[in-house]
Amino acid sequence: MTASDQDLFRVIDDNGRPDPAVDPVLEQGLLRRMFREMLRVRLLDERLVALHRQGRIGFYGASTGQEAAPVAAGLALMAHDWVFPALRESALMLVRGFPLRTYIAQVYGNQADVLKGRQMPSHMSGRSVNQVSWSTVVGSQLPHAVGAAWAAKLKGDDTVVMGFLGDGATSSPDFHCAMNMAGLFSVPVVLVCQNNQLAVSVPVARQTAAATLAAKAEAYGIASARVDGNDPIAVYAVLSEAIAGARRGAGPTFVELFTYRIAPHSTSDDPTRYRSEDEVEMWKKKDPLLRLRRYLGLSEILSDQEEAELRGAIGEEIGQAIAEVEAIGPAAAASLFDDVYETLPWHLVEQRELLARIRGDREGR
Repeated sequence: MTASDQDLFRVIDDNGRPDPAVDPVLEQGLLRRMFREMLRVRLLDERLVALHRQGRIGFYGASTGQEAAPVAAGLALMAHDWVFPALRESALMLVRGFPLRTYIAQVYGNQADVLKGRQMPSHMSGRSVNQVSWSTVVGSQLPHAVGAAWAAKLKGDDTVVMGFLGDGATSSPDFHCAMNMAGLFSVPVVLVCQNNQLAVSVPVARQTAAATLAAKAEAYGIASARVDGNDPIAVYAVLSEAIAGARRGAGPTFVELFTYRIAPHSTSDDPTRYRSEDEVEMWKKKDPLLRLRRYLGLSEILSDQEEAELRGAIGEEIGQAIAEVEAIGPAAAASLFDDVYETLPWHLVEQRELLARIRGDREGR
C-alpha cells in the first residue's frame, strides 16, 4: 500500500479477495449486473475509440479504468434522482435504462439523436433518465447540481442529486461555491470526485497542498468519504449510504474516489508526454473490471464460460446498435430552428423558408 492508498475504504483487494469485516455481501444478481454493466462500458468505449480512429465519429473520451463510479452510481440511485455528470460518467445513463442505440446516436449526432445533433461530442444526456449534459467548462455543473438539490428540498420531495467532478475541478471557483452552498443549506446532494490524479496532464500535487481531496469537505461542514475507486463494491456501498443519508435529510456528502485514468484523456491526447508506461501498467493490475471478475470467480458467481458468453452477447448488442445508427441519416437542417422560441419570430421564419428553397434547389439539380 502506497502513501496515497492510506485511509481508503476498500472491500476487495487487487486480487478480488474480500475483507469479511466490511464486505456488504451483495446479492448475486446485483453483482452479476454490476459486472455486466462495467463490461459493456469497457467494450463500448473500445469500439467507439476504434470508430474515431477510422474517422467515423468525432472526439471521444473513454472511461477505461474508471467504470466503477458510473455503474455503481447508476445501480444505487433511484429512477427519479438527478445526475449532473462530468466527462467520464455518461454511461451512467445506460445503467439507468437509456437505450444503447439512442446513446450511440448522440455520439453520431444524427436523426436518431434526441439532442438533434446539437451537442458537442461526448456530452451525452437524456431527460428520460434525469441526466443533464455536462459542461466542458470544468466544474460548472456543480452549482447546477446543488441548485437542483436545493429545489428538491424546497419542494419537500425525496429526490437526491448526484454531481460528478474530476480532481482538476476542485481547483475551480465553481467547486468552492457549490460546496459552500451545499453545506450552508444542507441540500440532498452527493458530490463525487473521480480523483484519477491527472487534470488532463496536471497532477494533483501541482493543484493543492491538501493531503487528500476529501479533506476539503471539512471546511464547508460537509460529510466526506475517501474510497478506493477501483473497488466497485466499495464504491457502491459508500454511494448507497451517502444517497440514503441525503434522502432522509442528513445533508450532503463529498466522496473522493481514488482511481486512475488508464486511457488517454481523450482521442485528442498523447499521454506519453506526461506519464510513464510503467505507471500505466501498474494501474492496469488494479483494473476495477478485473478486480470484480476475480471476486466473482472466487465467490463462484461467474464462470469463465459465462463470461465468454456475456462478452459475445454484449459485443453483438453493440455491433447491432452501431450498424443501425450508421444507417440513419444526419439531423435535418431545418431542425436548427426548432426549440429556440415558443413562437418562431418572422425573421427566423424567413430564414427557414430560404434554407428550404436552397436545399430544394440543390436536390433538384
